[in-house]
Amino acid sequence: MLGFELVSCDAGRAEIALALREELTNSRDMAHGGVSMTLLDVVMAHAARSPNQPGHPESHGVVTIEMKTTFMRPGTGRLRALGHLVHRTPTMAFCEGTIVNESGAIVAQSTGTFKYVRPLPTRRHPPLDTAT
Repeated sequence: MLGFELVSCDAGRAEIALALREELTNSRDMAHGGVSMTLLDVVMAHAARSPNQPGHPESHGVVTIEMKTTFMRPGTGRLRALGHLVHRTPTMAFCEGTIVNESGAIVAQSTGTFKYVRPLPTRRHPPLDTAT
C-alpha cells in the first residue's frame, strides 16, 4: 500500500526505502508527517525483531509502546529509513530511526520503545508447529 521496500534487516539493524508518490505527500509536495512516522515505526520494529530467527518457536513480534519523532527538513524523492536496536531486555526493545534523503541529509529522527510479544495466529500467519 505505501510501497516500502525492505533493503536489509539483520543483527539489530534495518533499512527500508520509499520512493515518494504524490498520494504520500502533503500540500507542499513533501513527505506527509504520518508517512514519515510510519516509515520510522516500521524500520525500528524491524531492527527490534532482527535478532530473532523467523519461524523459530521463540520468535517475537513487537508492538510500539512509545515513539518520539523530530522533523528536520522536507522529505522528497527517494527516502531511506535506517533503524538501529540500541538496547533490549527479554521483554522490551529500545530503538533509534533516521530518515535520509537522496543526498544523505537527515529528514527526520525518532526513538521508539517496543514490547516483544508472541505472534498471534492469523489467516496470513498460521500457528507455528512446535511439535517437531
